[in-house]
Amino acid sequence: MVCTVYSAGIQGINGYIITVECSSSGGLPEVNIIGLPDNSVRESLSRIESALKNNGLPFIKGRTVINLAPADTKKEGSYLDLAVLVSLLCHTELRGEDMSDKCFLGEISLTGELRPLKGVLSMCIAAKNHGKTKIFLPADNAREAALIDGIQVYGISDIKQLLSHLKGDSLITPMVFSQFDIEFCPAPAVDFSEIKGQNFAKRAMEVAAAGGHNILLIGPPGSGKSMISKALPGILPSMTYDEIIEVTKIHSVAGTLIPDGKLMSNRPFRSPHHTLSVFGLSGGGANPLPGEVSLAHNGVLFLDELAQFEKRALEVMRQPIEDKQITVTRVKGKVSFPANFMLVCAMNPCPCGHFGNPFRECTCSSKAITNYLSKLSGPLLDRIDIQIEMPAISYDDITNAQPGESSHSVRQRVQAARKIAEQRFSDIGIHKNADASGALIRERGNITDNAASILELAFSKLNMSARTFDRILRVARTIADIEQSEHIEENHIMEALQYRAADKKYFNRQF
Repeated sequence: MVCTVYSAGIQGINGYIITVECSSSGGLPEVNIIGLPDNSVRESLSRIESALKNNGLPFIKGRTVINLAPADTKKEGSYLDLAVLVSLLCHTELRGEDMSDKCFLGEISLTGELRPLKGVLSMCIAAKNHGKTKIFLPADNAREAALIDGIQVYGISDIKQLLSHLKGDSLITPMVFSQFDIEFCPAPAVDFSEIKGQNFAKRAMEVAAAGGHNILLIGPPGSGKSMISKALPGILPSMTYDEIIEVTKIHSVAGTLIPDGKLMSNRPFRSPHHTLSVFGLSGGGANPLPGEVSLAHNGVLFLDELAQFEKRALEVMRQPIEDKQITVTRVKGKVSFPANFMLVCAMNPCPCGHFGNPFRECTCSSKAITNYLSKLSGPLLDRIDIQIEMPAISYDDITNAQPGESSHSVRQRVQAARKIAEQRFSDIGIHKNADASGALIRERGNITDNAASILELAFSKLNMSARTFDRILRVARTIADIEQSEHIEENHIMEALQYRAADKKYFNRQF
């Protein structure tokens, strides 16, 4: 007799269905698991045997073979414990029960309790796509799984509760998704009104937020680079439902969801330390997990002290910045993770931090400054749309009692500009100007003749590259959107050109 039970697994951040086939026959008690199980899957038999005996349930009475299909895919982790246990019980306590519409996920303790898992959201999506309408999993994961519409989610605490439900003795109430779970929006760490001075930088950050543009802030210590970067999440638009699903999937697989069960309703803000390794940034491992570029998907990746990062780690970002995803290749296969993030960088202009500071003398030699700035390659800088200088804060700025504009007011303009961009590219699914290709932005940018003449002059005088030309046009289009202008005017081009001035000043590069 063969009993079939369904579970799910993870490849990258995507789930796939696993069929657990259990065949029992006469002979001496013996259990074999086939279908490319790893050690953690093989060890599940010991956990299951102990859990069954500790709950007064039978284990096996004959020779048993458990097949995990597809048999050509490596099965790793403890998420199959519950499905394997149910397949064994289908020969005894659950004989004759219909399991065709059910999916079982969970790690079992020796006492029969269920422990929470990583990647539940992806596995539930895979189960739903394969026609499973009832998902049984640890109670701690039920709220996350309930985010998926069209399935009944049953959070269970132990195998006795599961068995009682499947027999119809004591039914479990399905977890109902609450809209409250995606409306948790705490106040930003820093409000724009708290930032003293730096009006040019605040305007540049607003433009970056409205268009999703990458931005580099250069200035001496204490000029407010980190502060204004931490204020950025407070002016970004809210995530859509699809974006919430994408972000929650990534953080579920990585095991970084908020412990109290709240979903990833706010845009991620990742700020890794400059000692981060290449693999920590890009993702990897024997069983590849998302790195910081993927954990920042649909949000912000903030790299403070940019020049202190390992150069190899910085160069890794070139591909995901362009492709909006990163591919990790390992012996066991190739995995792609989404990586559509907004890159925000901050750095000092020299090792001591005071090169160009009118209030403090720089103590660095010319060679030290050159070596420091040369850590950033030209191709990487070309991918940063906005590069501005943040001067030291003056006494008048610090003592100015007049409050600045709040993050709420700035956020309203950002949201309005994003809606204009979405309407412009609605037929191809692009939501912000930074994601539009150069050809597309030239086709739909709607630049006036006078603005085009200024851009042509700048192109020849500043020896722009084609990539820089497109990026300046994208930024100008975003500025026009903020001002609710249908056309890109001369002042939009001039402002966009100012946002590349630091590139030539500090890196001695042509545009």
